Amino acid sequence: MTTDRRTALADAAIHVLAQEGVRGLTHRAVDRAADLRPGTTSAYYRTRQALLTGLVRRLVDRDQAELQTLGEVGPRPRNADELVAAIALFVDARLTGEGRERSLARYACAVESARHPELREILTPRRNAARDIVRDFLTARGVTDAEGRTLTLLACVDGLVFDRLVGGGRVPEAEIQGLVEAALR
Repeated sequence: MTTDRRTALADAAIHVLAQEGVRGLTHRAVDRAADLRPGTTSAYYRTRQALLTGLVRRLVDRDQAELQTLGEVGPRPRNADELVAAIALFVDARLTGEGRERSLARYACAVESARHPELREILTPRRNAARDIVRDFLTARGVTDAEGRTLTLLACVDGLVFDRLVGGGRVPEAEIQGLVEAALR
């Protein structure tokens, strides 16, 4: 079993989950999305749960890589307005194009994790350079419990993304600014 094939199937599964929902996530649907012969997905992921677990691992790997890169190459915010602008760009990326697809899949997986603790373990937020930037920003401004405030701020941002995925529209910077101001208080 090659890792490349598993990765391609997991990416196809993310696409299927985002487009069709949890009920539409089948081995056959992934075979079609990956443009592979029937039975290929089940050869690599024997059960539906194995497929879902592989999908979640791949989704987290892609998200972590993106967040790590953003934190490493992006400029460090010097003030609250720059932090708001950086978060706004991130939110916009999560609501459009390939980011939207991954966001839809991520939230479907989060709901599934309520019934499958092994998925919840994989989805647990992890450290990455982007998260560290937010924490460091809050710490530099004297915020007590900067780690806790960072997690709360990012959870609120995540909630805004979810709200707009479901309800449509964009997230105005003023909403993000309110969250940042609350974290700084």
